Amino acid sequence: MRRIAATAGLAGVLLLTTGTTAVAAAPRAAPPDGRPGLTAESVDRYVRDYIRRTDLPGAVVTVVKDDKVVYAAGHGHTAGGEAITADTPMPLASLSKSFTALALLRLADEGRIDLDAPVRRYLPEFTMADARAEKITVRQLLQQTSGMSDRTFPELTLPAPDDLKDAVAMLRTAPLAAAPGSKMIYHNPNYAVAARLAEVVSGTPFADFMAATVFTPLGMTSTRTVDTTEELSGAGAGYIRAYGQVIERAHPKWFVNGSYGVVSTADDLAKWLITQNGHGDVLPRDLVTATQTPSGVDGSTYGMGWSAEQTAGGAPMLRHTGWLLTHNSAQTLLPGSGWGIAVVTNTGMISGDDALIISDGLVDMIEGRPDAGAAPFTMKTDPWLGGLSLLNLALGVTGVLRSRRWAARRAQRRAWRMIARLVPYALPVAFYLGLAELAELLLNRVGTLDQLTYVWLALYVWAATGALAAVAVVAARLVQAVRLRRRAVGNVHACASEAGESAVNAR
Repeated sequence: MRRIAATAGLAGVLLLTTGTTAVAAAPRAAPPDGRPGLTAESVDRYVRDYIRRTDLPGAVVTVVKDDKVVYAAGHGHTAGGEAITADTPMPLASLSKSFTALALLRLADEGRIDLDAPVRRYLPEFTMADARAEKITVRQLLQQTSGMSDRTFPELTLPAPDDLKDAVAMLRTAPLAAAPGSKMIYHNPNYAVAARLAEVVSGTPFADFMAATVFTPLGMTSTRTVDTTEELSGAGAGYIRAYGQVIERAHPKWFVNGSYGVVSTADDLAKWLITQNGHGDVLPRDLVTATQTPSGVDGSTYGMGWSAEQTAGGAPMLRHTGWLLTHNSAQTLLPGSGWGIAVVTNTGMISGDDALIISDGLVDMIEGRPDAGAAPFTMKTDPWLGGLSLLNLALGVTGVLRSRRWAARRAQRRAWRMIARLVPYALPVAFYLGLAELAELLLNRVGTLDQLTYVWLALYVWAATGALAAVAVVAARLVQAVRLRRRAVGNVHACASEAGESAVNAR
């Protein structure tokens, strides 16, 4: 839900300032309560229609009911052109947190760690530029109540480390934004520290630890975790949405392990969802339940890699979403009815939240609501932004061409009055330069202007063209004003010289 609010916030600011492959299980009958529910055919029909309407390049979709696989399929293609099937590995982004949390709880269940003990008991290398960090517990890392924050450690703006040890070392100069245990603040490094702790306590690399503790026991043989986006297929390349088109983009190097580094398939996600539904006897049920239970800290609905929410129909829902710049994901559980849904798409965050939209569409079908034909909001807003961007450029060109006339009309005025007329042109420049900070306020994530070209390219272009036009007009008017004043001064001097010569000749 945080992603929906953030998207709505950005849209609000805008208004104020201006070859498919599918492998699915056999169909299931409608549930006995009379609701339509989902079948392999209905899911496949919905997903294909969504892809057709939105030009979504690729996705994996998994649906389970209790302990049965209803649908597990791949659609479309990767950025490299390979067909996506039910066996194609896709980056799960922040869905990874629920995997890491469950692995840490297994360590606790074996008595190897105490969730309420300070992290430093097991990981002495974990230090921060804040004495309160010594009190951070393992549980607080998993519940994101450690007090760490993007605002005090903007990880996505810093050079990416290569491994978990280096990721933890980077925190040495970071302060806390809040006292440990006082409030929930979503921050990826919480899970990087937790992963490093597991690595040290288990004495094995985190990837091997996850395989032994979670992936292999659940039969998720095609699932793994990686350190950086460079280890993803195609180095994480995917697509962004802009002006009604999908545009292929490479992904910059990010460190992802522990927090958002798991790679999995539609088939493996079915096994994961069935386990999260409380079925199977591989993992203790109480550990799974613990990850899904909200901490309640300062009213938080966040557990350990899951958030407690409600469907549009008011039913309890467990969910977590994930973002990379070129992929997005969502996993959803409906505890009351036993449904589980996982979707991963190769479109980027905010401008292409396809995974969440597809998930919500499937929930609507489960609860008997008609298909609303939902699509990424940018498919409607971007053409307007494109038009406004062209208007910015047109106004800029017009202002430059008329700059001489503008300066001539004000040639006799005091300089400060002329400059005062140019001050409002600083507003588009300030808006552009502050766009990253605005996104930070709405998304609670600190990023860069370059990253915004992935998040919402059309908004970035609109702001950039506004700033460019403003700078060009101001520069042209100042140049013309200076030229006219110099010419006027030259004329005065010439007149004075001529008067002097006339006086001499008169004598």
